[in-house]
Amino acid sequence: MNVKSMLLANSLLSVAGGYETIRLNHALKHPRQSAEKTLRSVLRYAENTVYGKEHDFSYIQEAQDDTELYRRFREKVPANTYEDLRPYVERQKHGEPGVLIPGRPVMYATTSGTTSEPKWIPISTKYLRDIYGKMTRVWLYNSIQQRPKAFSGKILAVVGKLIEGYAPDGTIFGSVSGVTRIDCPPFIKALFSNPTCVYNIEDYNARYYVLMRMAIETDVTMVGTPNPSTIQELLANAEKFFDDYIADIEAGTISDKFEVSADIRKELAPMLHPNPGRAAQLRALKEQYGHPLPRHYWPNLQILSTWKCGNTAVYIDKFKEIFPENIFHQELGYFSSECRFGVVLDDTIDTQLFPHFHFYEFIEEAEIGKPNPHFLLPHELVPGKRYCPFVTTFSGLYRYNMNDLVEAGPVRFATPTVHMVQKVNGIVSITGEKLAESQFIKAVQEAERETGLKTRFFVGFADLKTLGYQFYYEFINPSAVSEEKMQEFNARVDAILQKHNVEYESKRSSHRLSMPVAHRLVTNAFRQFKRECLKEGYRDGQFKMLLLLQDEYRHEKFKRLIKE
Repeated sequence: MNVKSMLLANSLLSVAGGYETIRLNHALKHPRQSAEKTLRSVLRYAENTVYGKEHDFSYIQEAQDDTELYRRFREKVPANTYEDLRPYVERQKHGEPGVLIPGRPVMYATTSGTTSEPKWIPISTKYLRDIYGKMTRVWLYNSIQQRPKAFSGKILAVVGKLIEGYAPDGTIFGSVSGVTRIDCPPFIKALFSNPTCVYNIEDYNARYYVLMRMAIETDVTMVGTPNPSTIQELLANAEKFFDDYIADIEAGTISDKFEVSADIRKELAPMLHPNPGRAAQLRALKEQYGHPLPRHYWPNLQILSTWKCGNTAVYIDKFKEIFPENIFHQELGYFSSECRFGVVLDDTIDTQLFPHFHFYEFIEEAEIGKPNPHFLLPHELVPGKRYCPFVTTFSGLYRYNMNDLVEAGPVRFATPTVHMVQKVNGIVSITGEKLAESQFIKAVQEAERETGLKTRFFVGFADLKTLGYQFYYEFINPSAVSEEKMQEFNARVDAILQKHNVEYESKRSSHRLSMPVAHRLVTNAFRQFKRECLKEGYRDGQFKMLLLLQDEYRHEKFKRLIKE
């Protein structure tokens, strides 16, 4: 335990994080006033941008009260999807300043979209400094409130690459999780168990190996990664290569059996030293337990920070016997490439909004898809009800539809919390891949063109039990489609999905998603399915069928329609 580093971290966080927490609490006590002040600030910040001029931001600000302000805002600025904003982003990417934000973004966070083109989410300097940075301080301060010894050891943070490439104008693009790492104060960065170059290791197996080899040598007191499936991959790597860890730690090396570039090995070399003492400890743990777990080699672990709600809840029970009994397993919060909505401040899954940093709007679940929905502000949410959130940020997103379903939770001061339930509108996600129904349809159609095989019907289901997808096909000429041909067809669908969805490709490459399983359906499978649904009371004229679902009830029906 490094008492000196812990005392330094706790002291500095108590000042910086404590101050930001006071500001947050004030905003939560006055959500209506905070909403108006924030919206006016965003409009003032962006009023001279291309988007601001086209949508009369100056006129909107002239409103004399909040009621008139919101009326003008909603009259002049439509609710947006990413595709609505894409033309503005493209102008920015090619070097035009002042399109969505003043000047140019400091970077783009990339994530999969509902088309084959990924989303490029602009991150302004102001957003990075005044929003991400200050929210991170609150999160870190809350960590020491929950576990004062959280920073007494090392931090294992598994994030994406900060720099994955460059836009046409030279602006970097990369992972928003990488942003959270560079966001941390210098005294926190010094506690990370590995340097950032490790995230640039291309081979996932090698990357996980180096991450665990460096972390397992130390006394880790905090582990953080958005997807709990990543934890499963790290543990699988540890089970397979524990002996290699011991050998490398004893010699101060990285085994040559793993694909790590010479440049990265050179950068890692000064941090690696022979450590026979720790190697002996790990060897003894292996002799005692067979397959040592984090509770054995990291007995002082204080905090595990991952997502816990929505689809990720399937992992939580698996962690109970793996980590030390009294750790604080913190929900990472409602957090995406587009927006860091807030943070979770306790052991629940409820994200605390930051009404002084974002302007939030919500529509009730029943109004999703309606032409003129009624928009609500945070203080108008009812705990227990579900909503689709829209956000306006200091980073160029205006009335942006998050395409998520969230549920309002307990009220803190005067502001409800929210937690993620699922994606809406034909998008499903097992481990963060956000696979769209439209992408699945296009992948099957493209596979048909490539192979010459034609389907009469197809449907896909997200399967949390297998951590993969189950794809069901009914071919027009089933007698001409052998088992081998069907598997080849399915492999092409999988490959095409990887080509068109960057996050699906990432999860497949890292084995967080398994290869989709192909099933052959009986003739007229959809007709039989629909007939059964109508018997149960569905109306024929209103019967709709998504072709990509996370719905165990419907999935069971199709399991009964597999051709023997």
